[in-house]
Amino acid sequence: MAHHHGHSILLRLLLITLSLMSCKEVFASRHLLEEPTLPKVPELPKPELPPLPHIPEPKLPTLPKPELPTVPQIPALEKPELPPLPKLETSKLPELPPLPKPTFPTLPKDIPFPSLSPPHSTTTP
Repeated sequence: MAHHHGHSILLRLLLITLSLMSCKEVFASRHLLEEPTLPKVPELPKPELPPLPHIPEPKLPTLPKPELPTVPQIPALEKPELPPLPKLETSKLPELPPLPKPTFPTLPKDIPFPSLSPPHSTTTP
């Protein structure tokens, strides 16, 4: 029995704590609504950066343009001609006798469907 009693005390303490926490939020929101204006923040002067020092551009030496050697011309080769391929004679495939068509058994027309509900009783209580 003491075990169940401890849970009820903890539940009561939790409810009291949550109710006290919600009251603080209500008071804080009322305080914000009642205050008419916020204090003005003074404007601060905008900081200015000093001018950057002038750096002269370095003069790069000019490099001579390299001369590329000319590519030697290769004479075009003649295209080789392949001899024609001989035609292969294929033999005929043997003929297979026709397969018999399968027959399916007929289903009976009166098939009872199982139900999940219990059968109704014919007797009245």
